Amino acid sequence: MSLKARDKKHLWHPLKQHQTHPDSLAIVKAKGCYLYDEEGNSYIDAISSWYTCMYGHSNDYIIKRVTEQMQALDQIMFSDFTHQPAIELSEQLIEILPEGQNRIFFNDNGSTAVEAAIKMALQYYFNKGEKRSTFIAFEDGFHGDTFGAMSASGLSVYNGPFEEFLMEIKRIPVPDGSNADRIIDQLNTIISENLIAGFIYEPLVQGAAGMKIHNHEGLNKILNYFKSHGILTIADEVMTGFGKTGKYFASCYLDTKPDIICLSKALTGGLVPMAITSCTEVIYNAFLGDSIAQGFMHCHTYSANPTGCTAAIASIELLKSDSIQNSIKSISKSHEAFLQSIDQHPKIKSARSIGVILAIDLDTKASRYGELRDQLLKFFMKHGVFLRPLGHTIYIQPPYVISEKELQKIYDTIILALNEI
Repeated sequence: MSLKARDKKHLWHPLKQHQTHPDSLAIVKAKGCYLYDEEGNSYIDAISSWYTCMYGHSNDYIIKRVTEQMQALDQIMFSDFTHQPAIELSEQLIEILPEGQNRIFFNDNGSTAVEAAIKMALQYYFNKGEKRSTFIAFEDGFHGDTFGAMSASGLSVYNGPFEEFLMEIKRIPVPDGSNADRIIDQLNTIISENLIAGFIYEPLVQGAAGMKIHNHEGLNKILNYFKSHGILTIADEVMTGFGKTGKYFASCYLDTKPDIICLSKALTGGLVPMAITSCTEVIYNAFLGDSIAQGFMHCHTYSANPTGCTAAIASIELLKSDSIQNSIKSISKSHEAFLQSIDQHPKIKSARSIGVILAIDLDTKASRYGELRDQLLKFFMKHGVFLRPLGHTIYIQPPYVISEKELQKIYDTIILALNEI
């Protein structure tokens, strides 16, 4: 019996309606930019498996380092112990994180990184004797599936059944270059009527919303506003972090740096799950005191797993290398040239890119998981390219190790889809 057939007996896949989409493709191997299914077909992974395997699948350098670590120390609880990989990772991260970040807290995935950030903000004010309960977030943002992260998210396709159980969130539009002053006016009203604990945002690029890129000058103005009003800012860099926007972090484009940053996905090069919530020393100090209750009583069993830390260290070393930095620049230039070549295509409404991220909005209305999305997904896979459209938005976020030939095949396949569908 095939893996595809066996899968249907017991497995429940995420983000899927099994009644209308009962099949899942069985992947048996992944290497570099390619995925291989059980029938021997290969596919270029044009989205780095949800933006995780940015250095290519089964990266030899990362695997070698992790294999060596597994033979020395596999897992140890982090509440009472520490270890060299966690210490080294913290040192390497602080070196490249935006200015002001100084403390590293470990989690399991992007959602839990956001969850910890939300709890940090709430308890930061609580420890200071202030009760603040409301957050501000962008419209159409996405921050994860756990309850706090889901509350901060604005995509109803994920939140629908749970709306009445979520935290209080006030939403504002993303800055588009012309609306910053109107947003500030809106914020004046919001903070006069609510006790705001923090502003959570995806810096510069809203991933799940369709890779929407917003105006950095407007975002700077918004961040300055919060800073001047003593409101904590939380940058969700789960998707944007580790080079995808052309800089180590999207926050590096901004003058005003966040108080808290959420990291995951490419953190370990896609090899193992791990996430981090970093913060300033000011926030950390608010949790110091004689009572344990003043501490941050939040923990994950696999926090700072040594193998995960080692994978992250190796990934950061790759990120900082000349070869990867040159590749990021090369992909960015190729994206810009491709966008120019399709600028007048009649089926394209708009297109944009930043770093290795490229997105194309088709001139049509399509639901997030509707017929057009399914049709495009099947077309791309048939032609050996794994692209996973978000409704009417086709986006690319390839591994940094992709070749010019492989990248051109992705572009050619998109053109083919535009002309045939």
